[in-house]
Amino acid sequence: MVLMQAKWYYYILLGIVDVEANFLVVKSYQYTSLTSVMLLDCWSIPTVMLLTWLFLKTKYRFKKITGVVICVAGLVLVVFSDVHAGDRAGGSNPSKGDILVIAGSTLYAISNVSEEFLVKSADTVELMAMLGIFGGIMSAIQICILERNELKSIHWTTGAVIPFLGFSVAMFVFYSLVPVLLKTNGATMLNLSLLTSDMWSVLIRIFAYHEKVDWMYFLAFGAVVVGLLIYSGGKKDEIQQHPNVGEEDPHPMKQDEEANSGHENKGSEAGSSKTWVA
Repeated sequence: MVLMQAKWYYYILLGIVDVEANFLVVKSYQYTSLTSVMLLDCWSIPTVMLLTWLFLKTKYRFKKITGVVICVAGLVLVVFSDVHAGDRAGGSNPSKGDILVIAGSTLYAISNVSEEFLVKSADTVELMAMLGIFGGIMSAIQICILERNELKSIHWTTGAVIPFLGFSVAMFVFYSLVPVLLKTNGATMLNLSLLTSDMWSVLIRIFAYHEKVDWMYFLAFGAVVVGLLIYSGGKKDEIQQHPNVGEEDPHPMKQDEEANSGHENKGSEAGSSKTWVA
């Protein structure tokens, strides 16, 4: 009973974190450009790596860390680009928007790592159900407190409803598929995969909206691409250590935790053994 109560509280906190992450990132679009938001979300990658290292006992090789550092260097270039070309950045206050999206990305990282732990140690259907329920409740409360004036000012026409429906469908599909990727590949790979959307944002901004893109964006995007290539360049070797050859261990998790000599521990069991990412 105590464990179930703790899980309920955990689901509530996870719902709050997820809602606030979405709120901050969406709010940042009001102040900065689409390109900045899409590129600055790479901040979630080092945050995810730190959290998985601390709580899920995942250890990253030097090559992986180097790739992340280069991605973060691209992130810094985006911030300087918005300050340098604020009149063309597509927002009223680019610096404020950058801060909001970085804060939202940090909360996204916390949410992703928490979800990774839950999908590997609890029921995925339960996670999605509880996240949907508590996330919906928190969103309704937040709208009533912070966005009630904006909600009243909306003129509900067909042109206004369709974007909301499209966004809702996109988020439904996204959150339905996220647990699958988290269970198979982990939170770090999820956040790395999301960076591929940066290329599309730049192309849409140039060809659909006919907006100018500061040259530092291309340099920053190049740094992110190089960092991703370095991160994903190595092969991932995972070797599960067995206590005795030819003898089945009735307690594999316990043996994996207690093994301290002979071989490196490369198990992938979340929350109990260590994962080495080559």
